[in-house]
Amino acid sequence: MQGFLGRMGLGPQQRDQDLQRMKSEPFDVVVIGAGVTGAGAALDAATRGLSVALVEQRDYASGTSSRSSKLFHGGLRYLEQFNFKLVMEALHERNLMLNLLCPHLAAPITFLYPIQQRVWERAYVGAGVLLYDMLAAIGDSPLPHHRHLGRRKALRMAPALRRDTLVGAIVYSDARVDDARHTMMISRTASKYGAALAPSVRAIGFEREGDRVVGVEVRDLESGDEFVIDAKQVVNSTGVWTDEVQQKAGRGRIHVRASKGIHLVVPRDRIHSDTGMILRTEKSVLFVIPWDRHWVIGTTDTDWNLDLAHPAASRADIDYLLEHVNTVLKDPLRHEDIEGVYAGLRPLLEGESDATSRLSREHAVSQAVPGLISVAGGKYTTYRVMAEDAIDMVAANLDDKIPPAVTASTPLVGADGYRALWNQREEIAAKSGLHVARVEHLLGRYGSLISEILELIRQRPELGEPLVGADDYLSAEISYAASHEGALHLDDALTRRTRISIETWDRGVAAAGPTARLMGEELGWTEAIIDREIEHYLARVAAERDSQEQMDDQTADAARLGAPDVRTGHRE
Repeated sequence: MQGFLGRMGLGPQQRDQDLQRMKSEPFDVVVIGAGVTGAGAALDAATRGLSVALVEQRDYASGTSSRSSKLFHGGLRYLEQFNFKLVMEALHERNLMLNLLCPHLAAPITFLYPIQQRVWERAYVGAGVLLYDMLAAIGDSPLPHHRHLGRRKALRMAPALRRDTLVGAIVYSDARVDDARHTMMISRTASKYGAALAPSVRAIGFEREGDRVVGVEVRDLESGDEFVIDAKQVVNSTGVWTDEVQQKAGRGRIHVRASKGIHLVVPRDRIHSDTGMILRTEKSVLFVIPWDRHWVIGTTDTDWNLDLAHPAASRADIDYLLEHVNTVLKDPLRHEDIEGVYAGLRPLLEGESDATSRLSREHAVSQAVPGLISVAGGKYTTYRVMAEDAIDMVAANLDDKIPPAVTASTPLVGADGYRALWNQREEIAAKSGLHVARVEHLLGRYGSLISEILELIRQRPELGEPLVGADDYLSAEISYAASHEGALHLDDALTRRTRISIETWDRGVAAAGPTARLMGEELGWTEAIIDREIEHYLARVAAERDSQEQMDDQTADAARLGAPDVRTGHRE
């Protein structure tokens, strides 16, 4: 293993070095899939002293892990299903994120639950939220306890609510997170501790010795090169692709079913409220989540058996969310209020029920064939537990004595010193020349790594200017995404390193050119590559807009597939 404690970035040079390692070194474990669980497994393995490689066919968090409800939460509705173990486990993990592991990425938020029935509903929901707080307190919760409100106080906190739809409310606390940035930061932390990481590398098969898997056959989608990564153990952490990857080895014991969930993004001024909201629907619950200058509204829960890489939100999905949120809003939301829409797929463990909302949110770890372990299911919040369970099975299959997991006490990069820097934000603003609001924005995305952003701006003052077409972000953040955060394509920067694709009315079209040129400076793009990247991104936006006008999944899927993936569209 190379010396690695100074490795803090996922830039193109680091990717090249890691690819050379993958071609020449055997690894204790190779992890397939760089969603939150795969990144977590790579970090878990590396911090136990194992040599580990992580490959991802597209970008960090490009699947489910960038399309969640963006919450660290226990899941109130699982209490109704008497799944106390899952809720308690998730609340424990939520508290770990807030207290230690990533306080720079996780932020407390409050939710208001409107009470519509005077007696039984307040008693029923109140008992559930009380239990929720009690379970959270066992895990050292930093969040305040819930409160009961009458109608007047509820309307004062959330004036957007219709007066005739509530008699009062209950307010409780949870946490939000930018899921894609969090997954990428887990990956950076794994790299810091010696893991070899490579996005745009697809697993196309397995190397076998008899029945045992001893390596992963991969293709570098950037260069077209194919090679084998030697591995003592392989972890399949591919979410909704779990079954497909298992079949490359001949069989599998875990079966996953995809459930589509879509979310809407609307400007903050469209809903006048000081708190988020949680509403009950006939199938599940619906969240209205504070998201900087926006609200995220979701989600749906419907079976999906079409394209796994680019699930499409249909007009029917959007209408469903608008219809349900508008039942409580004084000023209903309209289609023209929507800034962004995104769709993701939950990898649910296959069950007997036909309703995806009743399939298991718990996870499973299984050895499909000797040398190949699959991990699937679970919730975003419990990724660390899933990763630990997977590497526990890896450790049991290796000959050597492997130490237990230490990820519960290993902060992610950017966490160390974050709170002190937050307290010094006025001073940082004065020294850097940035407005304090900009400094707060940077601290909430980079934590103590803000020093690297500020150094970029010191060297090139023009990078301290707002990004053209998306002025919530600085130009330096785009350069940094390419040089330190593993962004290889325009879509990576606009969709996952930032959230420009869902936070701007034009879905990032105006920012595409300036962003591509900033990335091109770091990645050595020619004008032809810049033009190709912009063309792919604009085609993606057009296809998504088209899909969101279709009334059913089949036509929406066909419309979305009108734009090829930038990683494969010019090669396959």
